[in-house]
Amino acid sequence: MEKVLRGHHLLCVHGFRGMGYSPEFVKKMESIVKDIRDPEQDFYIKVVAAFDDACMSCPHRGLEICEASEGSNEHVLSMDGNVIRHLGLVPGERYLKSELINWTAEKVKPDDLDVLCKNCSWLSYGVCKEGIAKLHENKKCLTRKG
Repeated sequence: MEKVLRGHHLLCVHGFRGMGYSPEFVKKMESIVKDIRDPEQDFYIKVVAAFDDACMSCPHRGLEICEASEGSNEHVLSMDGNVIRHLGLVPGERYLKSELINWTAEKVKPDDLDVLCKNCSWLSYGVCKEGIAKLHENKKCLTRKG
């Protein structure tokens, strides 16, 4: 199994709480998030700054760009680039899920989202920062046990 995720969705998956743009989008994200959060599964994720597996179920997906609102495509691409650069990734490359989770836990702090995800409509709900904080806490627990 291989997934394709855009840069900013690498962070969204940790804070996802069932909210979304449509029932179809929520269902798709729930499926992606379930696999990402399953510690028994490891698989490759192709990281992109473009439409990904989640976008295929988004009602705002146009033929080639996000059409949520004027400037939305540029906005999501900027968030993708911010996250990809922050994590030191290369667009189009494949990475193991476990590596991406470890790098996110090591390199992204909850308050980093204020810059990485600036002006994201979901940021004000606080669930994204909570998800990153939980990722840090889980990593600390695993480190203490190991």
